[in-house]
Amino acid sequence: MQEQEVEIELFTEEHRRGAFVVDVREPSEYHQGHVPGAQLIPLGVVPLRLHELPRDRPVYVICASGHRSLTAAQHMARAGVDARSVRGGTHAWARRGRPLVRGHE
Repeated sequence: MQEQEVEIELFTEEHRRGAFVVDVREPSEYHQGHVPGAQLIPLGVVPLRLHELPRDRPVYVICASGHRSLTAAQHMARAGVDARSVRGGTHAWARRGRPLVRGHE
């Protein structure tokens, strides 16, 4: 499967529909504010946790701005995951007035 980037508007709609979301930032960043429902899998451990990702639906990968998520999505795609990096990341999500969860979820 080929990785791809998606615009924040599409991600917002998919999130409303219950998308599977992975946040690849570091724990301290994640705890400062993350997309509701996003699972924390820091970029450095993505290869060790690929078995946790669904293979039957898209996985939306998010970070702060979209750089780390693109790297993670490319790695996931090579492993057979339909991974989609969210362009603009958590910053774009927050700029559109979408909610952030602080701390652990």
